[in-house]
Amino acid sequence: MSSSSSQGAHSLAFRVMRLCRPTLHVQTPLLFDPCDLLFGEDLFDHPSAAAHLPRLLSDSIPDPSSDLTYRSRFLLSHPSDSLGLPSLLVLPQSFGAIYLGETFCSYISINNSSNFEARDIIIKAEIQTERQRILLLDTSKSPVETIRAGGRYDFIVEHDVKELGAHTLVCTALYNDGDGERKYLPQFFKFIVANPLSVRTKVRVVKDATFLEACIENHTKTNLYMDQVEFEPAQNWTATLLRAEDNISENDSLTRELFKSPVLIRSGGGIHNYLYKLKSSVQGYPQVKVEGSNVLGKLQITWRTNLGEPGRLQTQQILGSPVAQKDIELQAIEAPSVVLLEKPFSLRLNLRNQTERILGPFQVWLSQSDSLDEKAVMVNGLQMMPLPQVDALSSSEFQLNLIATKRGIQKINGITVFDTREKKTYDSLVELESTQNAFVPSNLLEGPFQKNLRGGGITSHERCALLV
Repeated sequence: MSSSSSQGAHSLAFRVMRLCRPTLHVQTPLLFDPCDLLFGEDLFDHPSAAAHLPRLLSDSIPDPSSDLTYRSRFLLSHPSDSLGLPSLLVLPQSFGAIYLGETFCSYISINNSSNFEARDIIIKAEIQTERQRILLLDTSKSPVETIRAGGRYDFIVEHDVKELGAHTLVCTALYNDGDGERKYLPQFFKFIVANPLSVRTKVRVVKDATFLEACIENHTKTNLYMDQVEFEPAQNWTATLLRAEDNISENDSLTRELFKSPVLIRSGGGIHNYLYKLKSSVQGYPQVKVEGSNVLGKLQITWRTNLGEPGRLQTQQILGSPVAQKDIELQAIEAPSVVLLEKPFSLRLNLRNQTERILGPFQVWLSQSDSLDEKAVMVNGLQMMPLPQVDALSSSEFQLNLIATKRGIQKINGITVFDTREKKTYDSLVELESTQNAFVPSNLLEGPFQKNLRGGGITSHERCALLV
């Protein structure tokens, strides 16, 4: 850590050391055979020695017929041979890199290098960034009484790193020196905070579901063990993490939830992908979304490094595709699953005003773009139905009397809504594609179901069979 201080002779001086855990001393072991301690490889070149070697080494090696040359030394003959971690730890040799989301912990020592005693010392330590100054220690209310000549005063400060870029640890001391003069000592220690990982997201919309893919990449020089990557959905959204789990019993699933192992993302560019399925918690009313934007939520990420140092990050709000909000929305609430050919039936609809102003009155009709010969569904009675005005963010229900003119499984489409006050036509509304809106005319059927239909009674089991 770089430091600077004001000019002038001072009895006191700050020393800053970073507190971090040691690292494992990893070194690939060199495999050797016990015979290497007694003989060299040239022993095998002598014919007579090679012939008598099994008898001489029968007590030293378990299998005298085994290959004793160096050509097989790279093979692992025992599970312990693969362990490359000796019981050695390496203390930090440098200040090291500091990453966003970690806890910066520093051991600070203020030393008295003079031959006189320093008294009434007020010590302050703070972190200064481009945006703010954060006070870590202040002894103004309880100053350090004295630091003897050659002595020191030690303390530890911690700071959760939440900003990128340049940081400065500012350490100041206000004290009385040996002559009784009040002196002020400032020292500055600068360091850079880097980004430990990057998060790239992709959003795809499939019908009524939204899929969010998050790709997390490790930019550090150590492995990251992801304890938690949780998506916090915005209001009116629910999220489910999709996993590829095959042949997992209920007990195994419960065990994994209780003792789930962290996900390893390797150092130097390792990546891992997460997939979430998002659905609107307010079914059928997407108007609660803000027009022109689609805030989905944010990711909460926690991890640990090799020896358990924690880290935590929170992403910014993740946006989906912009929502093109419609003024009105027409939905089918109730429709018969089976109807009789050339017999009238009712379709119950809901017209919702998604604006903050009053709309209407309206007129509703069925589009006549198709010829009468090709029309599968027609209006039974008046071709145009008047509707009253609808208040802001309210809805109105009505019934449309229709009649089927063609056999087979049909779909109802072409419903047109016209605002008589604003002279605006809401055409080409969403086709009614749900299973309830598909109908089967009775003369398409044969056998015992025909009798049930004519009699007006049909069980739910039989109805499912008909729709299939």
